[in-house]
Amino acid sequence: MKTKVLSLLVDNQSGVLSRVSGMFSRRGYNIDSLSVGVTQDPKFSRMTVAVSGDDKILTQIKNQLNKLEDVVEIIELEDGASVCRELVLIKVKADLNQRQEIISMANVFRANIVDVSPDSLMIEITGNNGKIKAFINLLDGFEIEELVRTGLTGLTRGID
Repeated sequence: MKTKVLSLLVDNQSGVLSRVSGMFSRRGYNIDSLSVGVTQDPKFSRMTVAVSGDDKILTQIKNQLNKLEDVVEIIELEDGASVCRELVLIKVKADLNQRQEIISMANVFRANIVDVSPDSLMIEITGNNGKIKAFINLLDGFEIEELVRTGLTGLTRGID
Protein backbone atom coordinates (compact mmCIF):
# COMPACT_ATOMS: atom_id res chain seq x y z
CA MET A 1 0.00 0.00 0.00
CA LYS A 2 1.29 3.42 -0.98
CA THR A 3 0.62 6.82 0.55
CA LYS A 4 0.13 9.96 -1.53
CA VAL A 5 -0.07 13.53 -0.32
CA LEU A 6 -2.33 15.67 -2.48
CA SER A 7 -2.45 19.45 -2.36
CA LEU A 8 -5.86 20.68 -3.50
CA LEU A 9 -6.57 24.28 -4.39
CA VAL A 10 -10.30 24.71 -3.77
CA ASP A 11 -12.86 27.50 -3.73
CA ASN A 12 -13.02 29.14 -0.30
CA GLN A 13 -16.75 28.63 0.25
CA SER A 14 -18.92 26.92 2.81
CA GLY A 15 -19.60 23.26 2.08
CA VAL A 16 -16.41 22.58 0.10
CA LEU A 17 -14.83 20.52 2.89
CA SER A 18 -18.05 18.55 3.21
CA ARG A 19 -18.20 17.83 -0.52
CA VAL A 20 -14.56 16.74 -0.69
CA SER A 21 -14.77 14.54 2.41
CA GLY A 22 -18.13 13.21 1.20
CA MET A 23 -16.48 11.97 -1.99
CA PHE A 24 -14.11 9.90 0.15
CA SER A 25 -16.85 8.45 2.36
CA ARG A 26 -19.18 7.63 -0.57
CA ARG A 27 -16.39 5.63 -2.22
CA GLY A 28 -15.22 4.00 1.03
CA TYR A 29 -11.78 5.66 0.95
CA ASN A 30 -10.03 6.70 4.16
CA ILE A 31 -8.31 10.03 4.71
CA ASP A 32 -5.06 9.50 6.64
CA SER A 33 -4.47 13.21 7.25
CA LEU A 34 -6.30 16.42 6.36
CA SER A 35 -5.48 20.08 6.87
CA VAL A 36 -7.23 23.08 5.36
CA GLY A 37 -6.54 26.80 5.38
CA VAL A 38 -7.09 29.94 3.34
CA THR A 39 -4.34 30.88 0.85
CA GLN A 40 -2.76 34.24 0.05
CA ASP A 41 -5.82 34.81 -2.17
CA PRO A 42 -8.94 34.74 0.05
CA LYS A 43 -10.99 33.28 -2.83
CA PHE A 44 -9.15 29.96 -2.40
CA SER A 45 -8.26 27.48 0.32
CA ARG A 46 -5.51 24.86 0.25
CA MET A 47 -6.37 21.33 1.38
CA THR A 48 -3.55 18.91 2.07
CA VAL A 49 -4.87 15.35 2.02
CA ALA A 50 -2.84 12.21 2.73
CA VAL A 51 -4.40 9.02 1.39
CA SER A 52 -3.31 5.37 1.20
CA GLY A 53 -4.11 2.62 -1.25
CA ASP A 54 -2.86 0.68 -4.21
CA ASP A 55 -2.13 2.40 -7.53
CA LYS A 56 -5.66 1.81 -8.84
CA ILE A 57 -7.32 3.35 -5.75
CA LEU A 58 -4.96 6.33 -5.67
CA THR A 59 -5.58 7.06 -9.36
CA GLN A 60 -9.33 6.74 -8.78
CA ILE A 61 -9.16 9.22 -5.87
CA LYS A 62 -7.42 11.82 -8.04
CA ASN A 63 -9.92 11.26 -10.87
CA GLN A 64 -12.91 11.65 -8.55
CA LEU A 65 -11.46 14.80 -6.94
CA ASN A 66 -10.92 16.31 -10.41
CA LYS A 67 -14.66 15.92 -11.09
CA LEU A 68 -15.63 18.13 -8.14
CA GLU A 69 -16.58 21.68 -9.21
CA ASP A 70 -14.93 23.27 -6.18
CA VAL A 71 -11.51 21.71 -6.90
CA VAL A 72 -9.43 24.14 -8.97
CA GLU A 73 -6.10 22.26 -9.00
CA ILE A 74 -4.57 19.04 -7.66
CA ILE A 75 -0.83 18.72 -7.10
CA GLU A 76 0.80 15.55 -5.84
CA LEU A 77 3.42 16.43 -3.22
CA GLU A 78 6.26 14.03 -3.97
CA ASP A 79 9.24 13.35 -1.71
CA GLY A 80 12.18 15.57 -2.62
CA ALA A 81 10.10 17.87 -4.82
CA SER A 82 8.02 19.21 -1.93
CA VAL A 83 8.17 20.11 1.74
CA CYS A 84 5.60 18.55 4.09
CA ARG A 85 5.33 19.27 7.81
CA GLU A 86 3.05 18.53 10.73
CA LEU A 87 2.62 20.11 14.15
CA VAL A 88 2.11 17.84 17.17
CA LEU A 89 1.36 18.75 20.78
CA ILE A 90 2.23 16.08 23.34
CA LYS A 91 1.36 16.22 27.04
CA VAL A 92 3.76 13.95 28.95
CA LYS A 93 3.44 13.01 32.61
CA ALA A 94 6.67 14.13 34.25
CA ASP A 95 7.74 14.44 37.86
CA LEU A 96 10.74 16.53 38.92
CA ASN A 97 13.12 13.62 38.29
CA GLN A 98 11.93 13.03 34.71
CA ARG A 99 11.69 16.62 33.50
CA GLN A 100 15.32 17.21 32.60
CA GLU A 101 15.50 13.99 30.58
CA ILE A 102 12.37 14.89 28.61
CA ILE A 103 13.58 18.47 28.06
CA SER A 104 16.94 17.17 26.81
CA MET A 105 15.21 14.86 24.31
CA ALA A 106 12.98 17.73 23.15
CA ASN A 107 16.05 19.92 22.60
CA VAL A 108 17.72 17.27 20.43
CA PHE A 109 14.61 17.25 18.18
CA ARG A 110 14.31 21.07 18.26
CA ALA A 111 10.95 20.72 19.96
CA ASN A 112 9.63 23.38 22.32
CA ILE A 113 8.29 23.05 25.84
CA VAL A 114 5.13 25.17 25.66
CA ASP A 115 3.57 24.41 29.06
CA VAL A 116 4.83 23.21 32.41
CA SER A 117 2.61 22.05 35.26
CA PRO A 118 3.55 20.33 38.53
CA ASP A 119 2.99 16.88 37.03
CA SER A 120 3.40 17.27 33.24
CA LEU A 121 5.14 18.95 30.33
CA MET A 122 3.56 19.93 27.02
CA ILE A 123 5.84 19.62 24.02
CA GLU A 124 5.35 21.19 20.59
CA ILE A 125 7.19 19.50 17.74
CA THR A 126 7.07 20.31 14.04
CA GLY A 127 8.55 18.20 11.28
CA ASN A 128 8.10 15.48 8.72
CA ASN A 129 6.48 12.16 9.53
CA GLY A 130 9.79 10.42 10.24
CA LYS A 131 10.89 13.03 12.77
CA ILE A 132 7.52 12.96 14.54
CA LYS A 133 7.50 9.14 14.73
CA ALA A 134 11.08 9.05 16.02
CA PHE A 135 10.32 11.54 18.79
CA ILE A 136 7.14 9.76 19.88
CA ASN A 137 9.04 6.44 19.92
CA LEU A 138 11.71 8.05 22.10
CA LEU A 139 9.02 8.97 24.62
CA ASP A 140 8.07 5.27 24.90
CA GLY A 141 9.32 5.00 28.49
CA PHE A 142 7.16 7.93 29.61
CA GLU A 143 3.42 8.22 30.02
CA ILE A 144 1.86 10.26 27.23
CA GLU A 145 -1.35 11.71 28.67
CA GLU A 146 -2.60 13.40 25.49
CA LEU A 147 -1.43 13.85 21.93
CA VAL A 148 -2.92 15.90 19.10
CA ARG A 149 -1.75 16.24 15.48
CA THR A 150 -2.61 18.98 12.99
CA GLY A 151 -2.29 16.79 9.92
CA LEU A 152 0.20 17.22 7.12
CA THR A 153 0.53 20.42 5.21
CA GLY A 154 2.92 21.07 2.37
CA LEU A 155 3.97 22.88 -0.77
CA THR A 156 6.06 22.05 -3.82
CA ARG A 157 9.61 23.40 -3.84
CA GLY A 158 10.67 26.37 -5.95
CA ILE A 159 8.61 28.60 -8.21
CA ASP A 160 6.32 27.00 -10.78
